[in-house]
Amino acid sequence: MSSPINKPSNLDSALAHLADVVDQRRDAFKAGDADPKTSYTALLFSKGDDGILKKIGEEATETVMAAKDLRATDLALEQQKLFVGEMADLWFHCLIALSQYQLRPEDVIAELERRLGTSGIEEKAARKAANKD
Repeated sequence: MSSPINKPSNLDSALAHLADVVDQRRDAFKAGDADPKTSYTALLFSKGDDGILKKIGEEATETVMAAKDLRATDLALEQQKLFVGEMADLWFHCLIALSQYQLRPEDVIAELERRLGTSGIEEKAARKAANKD
């Protein structure tokens, strides 16, 4: 399913653009200019932290199940599309959560870049040690 033709020229820009849209919709909701009855994004923001986080859990579960189905179908193209759709749903809801907490995808990308070249096992051990202090 994946090919260089399908890849965005700049993933950072695509995520930043989507985050801009989410932030605009969050601000419209807070200003009373977006109705949760007609805007899904406003509906999510109206549910607050717990509602947004619950939705991420639901979407993560759906993504896991789609991945398991994808493996069971030996990576069938139709199942790949379903998995990508679930992953898109999960990413969207994660953008909502970032916006809720006044954060941006750039913050996540910066953290991933910081970790680049570091063993995941070593990085996890360092976080665990820091939390004990």
